[in-house]
Amino acid sequence: MNVDVNAIFQIAGIGIIIAMMHTVLKQMGKEDMAHWVTLIGFVVVLFMVVSMLDDLFREIKTIFLFQ
Repeated sequence: MNVDVNAIFQIAGIGIIIAMMHTVLKQMGKEDMAHWVTLIGFVVVLFMVVSMLDDLFREIKTIFLFQ
């Protein structure tokens, strides 16, 4: 299993983009839409992290079970 630094930069990039979109939408007076954008960004990042954790646990399982 490789330590993928690109995933960290992807998560950071998504966070920056979502923060900018949230700020712009909030200044336009569309606060409800800004909250939805933030929530969707959080869910996307959460799925990315869960996928990486799944890979980590599979790797740990293969190491300790000698598979």
